[in-house]
Amino acid sequence: MQDESRNTTYIAPELEPDPDTRGAQRFPRLADEMAGRIAPYGEVEQVPAGTTLFERGQRGADFFFVLEGGIEIIDVDNEGQPQIVTTHTRHQFTGELDHFNQRMILVSGIAMVESRLIRITRDNFRRLVSGEPDIGEIIMRAFILRRLNIIEQGIGGVVLIGPGHGADILRLQRFLVRNGYPHRLIDTDIDPKAAGLLDTFDVRPHLFPVVISPDHQMLMNPSTAELADSLGLTESFEPGHVHDVAVVGAGPAGLAAAVYGASEGLDTIVIEGMAPGGQAGTSSKIENYLGFPTGISGQALAGRAQIQAQKFGARLAISRNVTRLHCASQPYELELDDGQRVTARAVVVATGARYRKLDVPNYDRYEGQGIHYAATPMEGKLCAGEEVVVVGGGNSAGQAAVFLSRIAAHVHMLVRGTGLAATMSDYLIRRIHQSPRITLHTETHIVGFEGDDRLQQVTWSGRSDGSRVTRAVTNVFVMVGAEPNTDWLNGCLALDAKGFVMTGVDDDGTPTSVPFATSKRGIFAVGDVRSGSVKRVASGVGEGSVVIQAVHNFLNPEAG
Repeated sequence: MQDESRNTTYIAPELEPDPDTRGAQRFPRLADEMAGRIAPYGEVEQVPAGTTLFERGQRGADFFFVLEGGIEIIDVDNEGQPQIVTTHTRHQFTGELDHFNQRMILVSGIAMVESRLIRITRDNFRRLVSGEPDIGEIIMRAFILRRLNIIEQGIGGVVLIGPGHGADILRLQRFLVRNGYPHRLIDTDIDPKAAGLLDTFDVRPHLFPVVISPDHQMLMNPSTAELADSLGLTESFEPGHVHDVAVVGAGPAGLAAAVYGASEGLDTIVIEGMAPGGQAGTSSKIENYLGFPTGISGQALAGRAQIQAQKFGARLAISRNVTRLHCASQPYELELDDGQRVTARAVVVATGARYRKLDVPNYDRYEGQGIHYAATPMEGKLCAGEEVVVVGGGNSAGQAAVFLSRIAAHVHMLVRGTGLAATMSDYLIRRIHQSPRITLHTETHIVGFEGDDRLQQVTWSGRSDGSRVTRAVTNVFVMVGAEPNTDWLNGCLALDAKGFVMTGVDDDGTPTSVPFATSKRGIFAVGDVRSGSVKRVASGVGEGSVVIQAVHNFLNPEAG
């Protein structure tokens, strides 16, 4: 139906009774008793019909609870016209996950009729969620389900245009997926709509990939940081502000440190170059993590931890890399790749490790265009019905092989060793051996990559007999070794021979009682970046949570 006064088109089914349980959880209607407990956290306002309460692109929008009347949530369609996504009526509330951070919001809100509302500021919203845990649980669940629906429906999202297998389109898509930002891909290689859209915006192939926002702003092959800035995914830094603790890296260890630091009252900031989760965030399914008997994807685990940290007040600065640590004096300074600086009294190094590259001709040429370091549903779409290669014998490689075997025609798993028992969990080994769609090639390594603008074939060789096999393979997943992300430490900390951070030692190399303390007081290291650490998600989470006690003792030595 049409609302002639604002030229908006109604598209959402949520106004009709929704028998689906998740629909009811996504848009719950709270009881009178709960409404009474919410009221003291905000101010009651009477607003006329048509009042704009918040707008897309706004940061730190207020939270609204409807006492009488209603609020329309507005998106913009492909023609730039406003459309109603849903409405909130009596005892329902606005918002989604961006209420826990300072990112730009995705939609606008307008009073549909004269309405009586409770307006709750961002700070008081945090007090509400913390002070009324049963209401906070309902809000949190609703926000998570709303974000999932936003991603599924592409509400408030961007359009990516370019060849689906291109390195830059995959780079941008991977960033959006891992950060939970809604988007739609128009693959110019196969989508019949692409030509018309390109003519409309006068876009030529040499400009690919192109990002088009809902307000029809275009970015031509932006860097990841440029895209994040344009979409408002980054948080601004207050000059001169000194944080209690800065966590560098948002893998399992870093996120655990953020959750425990913020929940215990520390002014906590997390700085991450790509997206929450680290290497673990790219795992299709983790089945041996405590408390998840059916398994959980790395991205889902990281997403929950991110929300948890933000719920307690931690700030996450995404798409910002720390390029240099200044440690000559305290508080410490972290220099970012955009020139900004973050100051903190204590630092937790949780930058993890990255997979090693293979020393094979043409490797760099096909990196990102056939050679991948993650096996998620996004990469899985590239492999449907094709043979793929997984290189590596650890758990990440095993999880990738099992996941891809459900999608690809066949998975060839290449390892240099004589088997998997020494490097992989038994449950994965059994699945690999039992799968008719996975072939394990032991004592084998890749010797050649061939193709044109994309990878077309791969050659591998057996170490024992020197035999060579060449297969038509367009996607290879490399998950071998670990190189620490410690280049940015600027010589501040003692490293082992492989570049991992030494812990449990003092400035002069004397052993200490703090297992995560580095050679510089007030700087700690946890997770995969730490020398001698166990490379498992659970151990990283454990280290990240435990290190906060050491941070407290450093910041307040008299209290210890």
